[in-house]
Amino acid sequence: MPRLLYSLFFYSILPLVLLRLTYRALRAPDYRRRIGERFGFITPPPQTGGLWVHAVSVGESIAAAPLIQHFLDHHPQLPVMVTCMTPTGSARIRAMFGNQVHHVYAPYDLPDAVARFLRRSQPRAAVIMETEIWPNMVCQTARRGIPIVLANARLSARSARGYQRLSALSKPVVQAFSRIVAQSDDDARRFTEIGASRTQLRVSGSIKFDVDIADPLRTQAAALRAQFGAPRPVWIAASTHEGEDAILLAAHQQLLQQQPRALLILVPRHPERFEAVASLIAQQGMRYQRRSQGCDSETDMQVLLGDTMGELLMLLGCADVAFIGGSLVPRGGHNSLEAAAWGIPVLAGPSDFNFAQISQLLQDAGGLQLLTDAPAIADALQQLLSDDSLRRKRGEQALAVVDANRGALQKLIDEVEGALQN
Repeated sequence: MPRLLYSLFFYSILPLVLLRLTYRALRAPDYRRRIGERFGFITPPPQTGGLWVHAVSVGESIAAAPLIQHFLDHHPQLPVMVTCMTPTGSARIRAMFGNQVHHVYAPYDLPDAVARFLRRSQPRAAVIMETEIWPNMVCQTARRGIPIVLANARLSARSARGYQRLSALSKPVVQAFSRIVAQSDDDARRFTEIGASRTQLRVSGSIKFDVDIADPLRTQAAALRAQFGAPRPVWIAASTHEGEDAILLAAHQQLLQQQPRALLILVPRHPERFEAVASLIAQQGMRYQRRSQGCDSETDMQVLLGDTMGELLMLLGCADVAFIGGSLVPRGGHNSLEAAAWGIPVLAGPSDFNFAQISQLLQDAGGLQLLTDAPAIADALQQLLSDDSLRRKRGEQALAVVDANRGALQKLIDEVEGALQN
């Protein structure tokens, strides 16, 4: 009955969902495309009975990439279907895997849309990344006898309280997973509090620690860094949200007073914000170039706007220090491990609840510093960019955290292998 009421509610607000989709399409035209897929009208994969991996957007797609690549490499006969919910996630999946996987949007969590999707895709096993716990998607998949692994699972205290308030709906959904592979003991404990059994749970650590920076990517980053001209201090503000760019540009203005050759690589999280951020940089009177238009080493730019998709990991490798966005506004932060894997110091704002454990590990090791405003950010940058020894030490401390916590990927692979054999 709770799921029926949930479904009826979802149907009742469907006009608002479509209105929001239309609004997003005005800002990001890619939302206009493939709308039928969101209602389950997908092109069936060439071969059914494979592995279905759902990664809601860019971050989850990147996290899932090593898992997907494992099955492409070690089980070439196994068809792999990858779904997401956002155009940015879709672009990233296509960039990483091309035609090696069958890629479509996941359906809205409506009973008929999910049923249509499952009839057409017919996976043998499913992997859902992190916290995508949709009642109809999970329960209908499990009812068809398809084992579902909730991978790299995390659950904040705030989210757990929300699920507990709706326990009549959420508890059967959580119990429908064949395995919940949690990032930490705290995450596992919270899953038991909302209804998971201990037999469902396994703690693996975060697969985001298993980030791999391939040699070709290192070469590409070094080549771009060389285009910036004579040796100069470079810092990157990665995955920024509305409300953060002005603060970070103000910090850069202050830094330029002491480091006139400093360069900021500013990378907004969402492509629909590229134009607005470009206008903001221009309003600040700063010389800038857009990554999409190349990089002219003859121009003494002060800001490089990262307005391309799929290049963030490479751009991090061009920097001496990284600031991770989504943390100066109450968004809970983003993954700082990609920056740490490059062996550079990491800065962030105080909002880090999405990656609280990772944030604490990096802070404890000395590789991450939390800051609250432009003057503090500018001071930290000046300290790090003017002291090679300190910067190198902080970067090594960040990288050591990544190296010490690798291994979660293999544990997750083992669980998915087991699900495929059921």
